[in-house]
Amino acid sequence: MSNSDLLDKNPIVNPYEKFGNTKECEHWGFVVKVDQCLGCMACMAACAIENETPFWEQLWRTHVEDLEIGEYPNVQRVFVPRLCMQCENPPCYYVCPTGATQIVEGGIVVVDEYKCMGCLYCVEACPYGARYFYTYEDIQKAKQYFGENLIHVVPHVDKCTFCYGTAPDNTHTPACVRTCPGGARVFGCLDDPNSEVSILVNTGQAIVLNPELNVQPKVFYVFNRQLQRYATGGGDQ
Repeated sequence: MSNSDLLDKNPIVNPYEKFGNTKECEHWGFVVKVDQCLGCMACMAACAIENETPFWEQLWRTHVEDLEIGEYPNVQRVFVPRLCMQCENPPCYYVCPTGATQIVEGGIVVVDEYKCMGCLYCVEACPYGARYFYTYEDIQKAKQYFGENLIHVVPHVDKCTFCYGTAPDNTHTPACVRTCPGGARVFGCLDDPNSEVSILVNTGQAIVLNPELNVQPKVFYVFNRQLQRYATGGGDQ
C-alpha cells in the first residue's frame, strides 16, 4: 500500500495540525523541578495515552529515572524526568537524510512519519537517548489499546514533541504537565519574560543537562546543590 493510499484511508494525516496556533511563541520551553518530582509516573501514563506510545515495549516519550545519588551514609533517592530536549541546534535534524525530522512553529522538533525511512541515524545522533523506533508490530498492537484511528500509521522514529498535535486546542500544555501532581513540570514561552519558565531560566535557577554538547536544549532543570553534578554529566544518562 502506498503512502497516498494510507493518507486517504486515515483521517489523521498530520496530527500536528490539531495543535492550533503556535505562532504566538517562537520558542517554547520546559522546566523540570527535580525536587518536586514524586516518582509517581503519572506523567508517563498520561503521555502514553495521549500520544499512543508503545508502553508494552517499555518505550516512552518521557520517562522518570529513579536514581541513587551519593555514597553511604549520605545517600539521596532522586526522581529525574527525562524527555526530548527540543534542542535549538538539534543533531537529529542535521543527520536526517529525508527531511523527516523538522523544526516547526514554536521551535518544536517533530518527526514526519511519512518521510521517515527508519535509518535510525537520528536515534544514534541524539545525545540524550530521547528517540525510539515505532515498529509495524507496535502499530498492530496499538490498535488493541487505542482503536483503529491511530496517530501512528506507518513505522517511524518517535519522540516527545511537547504534545504538538495532541494537546487540546489553545492549551499549549503537554499531557505530562497537566497531569503532574507535584508541579514538577513547567511549560511556557521562553520569549515571554514574565513566564515561569523564562524567570527560572533567566535567573539561573534552571540549567540544561550536559551544556558542553552545545546543542542548546529548551528543556531545563532545577536541581538542589547536591544534584548539580548530574547536569554536567556526573549522573546516569
